[in-house]
Amino acid sequence: MNKIKGITFIELLIAVAIMGLLSVMIYPSYIDFVLRSNRAEAQSELLRIANLQEQYFIDQRTYTSDLTDLGLSDNPFINTNTGGNYSFSATIGDDGTSFTLTATTTGTFQNKDSTCTTFTVNEVGQKGAESDDCWG
Repeated sequence: MNKIKGITFIELLIAVAIMGLLSVMIYPSYIDFVLRSNRAEAQSELLRIANLQEQYFIDQRTYTSDLTDLGLSDNPFINTNTGGNYSFSATIGDDGTSFTLTATTTGTFQNKDSTCTTFTVNEVGQKGAESDDCWG
């Protein structure tokens, strides 16, 4: 008597059900990880640009709102390291002795991350966002 080797339809259904349950549990965690990762990249880039502003201030005795003066490619600057998900801009106040840098979500990422759409940092290192959890 020959036995046919293989899987039954019920075994296949059980495997598909297990995969479905795993994907339902894992996918939201993955999306949350991607959002937090993109936020961390934007925050890191924002702090890097703040350092460039300070270097510019030492040389010029004023801050600049034109990010190309800092050696960046565009104004506003969109960094490909952040996946192009954030646009960086600068505003200057107090006759060039203060600045606020802003990272704002762009493109399709705006719809994906509606909680933390804007990050800011100023000349004294104060950080801002819509929620305290955004910089965490």
